[in-house]
Amino acid sequence: MTDILFTPFIAGKLALKNRIVMAPLTRNRARHEDDAPYDIHVKYYSQRAGAGLIISEATQISPEGKGYAFTPGIYSPAQLEGWTRVTEAVHAKGGKMVLQLWHVGRVSHTSLQKGGQKPVGPSPIAAGVQTFDGEKMVDTSEPRALELSEIPRLLEEFRLAAQHAKDAGFDGVELHAANGYLLDQFLKDGPNQRRDDYGGSLENRSRLTFEVLDKILEVWDSGHVGIRLSPFSGANGATDSDPAALARHVATRLGKYNLAYMHMIEGQTGGPREWPEDVDLDALKRASGAAYMANNGYDRDLAIKHVTDGHVDLVAFGVPYLANPDLAERLEQNAPLNDPDPDTFYGGGEEGYTDYPFLEEVQSRKAG
Repeated sequence: MTDILFTPFIAGKLALKNRIVMAPLTRNRARHEDDAPYDIHVKYYSQRAGAGLIISEATQISPEGKGYAFTPGIYSPAQLEGWTRVTEAVHAKGGKMVLQLWHVGRVSHTSLQKGGQKPVGPSPIAAGVQTFDGEKMVDTSEPRALELSEIPRLLEEFRLAAQHAKDAGFDGVELHAANGYLLDQFLKDGPNQRRDDYGGSLENRSRLTFEVLDKILEVWDSGHVGIRLSPFSGANGATDSDPAALARHVATRLGKYNLAYMHMIEGQTGGPREWPEDVDLDALKRASGAAYMANNGYDRDLAIKHVTDGHVDLVAFGVPYLANPDLAERLEQNAPLNDPDPDTFYGGGEEGYTDYPFLEEVQSRKAG
């Protein structure tokens, strides 16, 4: 009998061949001169087409949305051309792929912004973390508060990025509202100290996220749209005084949208699987009305258990997909996994990117 993790699933209007998802993974390998994907991205993503769904690495919607050197965008003709080649290669191997729409907000540095300007955030409060400027790690710059007059422009940039994702052949988009980036900064009362319609109450702090969703839905129908959330995580300095209330509020409002999926970081991003005692993840799943995609610290056994028990519909794997292009196939066969090399996670070329062996290569070497 095949474990349910390895069986087909329909998330909204996304028909997936299994319930294994390649999580969005920043690799800092975009072409240096124009932040476009190129040949190595075509190879990297198509190698991983065995996943039920591939979520692209976080992709900035505009130059202002950039927070790390050598990360890709979706706003220029060269970037669209590069992503089109990626989606064509993934589709040729029977895969499905969505683009993650990203604006980093305050998690940036003046050297990465046009004209050396300050990055934007909900309030002029520094993230207190570091980023990569292309040469070294540097402290993120103090942001300026996004002005009310700029919000229509920001919303249009998200809409245009969603259109560009459709033009480039993606099967859908995921809105990045997690891990301390712009939308998460607005959602949480630590970084968001505004006293206008975008600050204070949960309704106000979530306003921007849902206005962005509304814009995306001018381009895509809801069955091709997902959202990533991390209400319990303090990633990039974004904390909230009542994460349980935040999670319930956002999930309940999502219930009106009929999205393809809700992608939830369960606990601290890349850290402990801990959340407040008064949080019921099953209740959040029901409230959202969307397929529930779980992320954080999953291995094969935990994924099979949670999907089989009905707590989870889809499981997103991050680090294991770095070193195992055929991760879905290995998990189904319960085969050994390649060990990832942390020294090649960020930046560089094909080493540690496209050169990890497939299972049959490993087996043939051992046989030889």
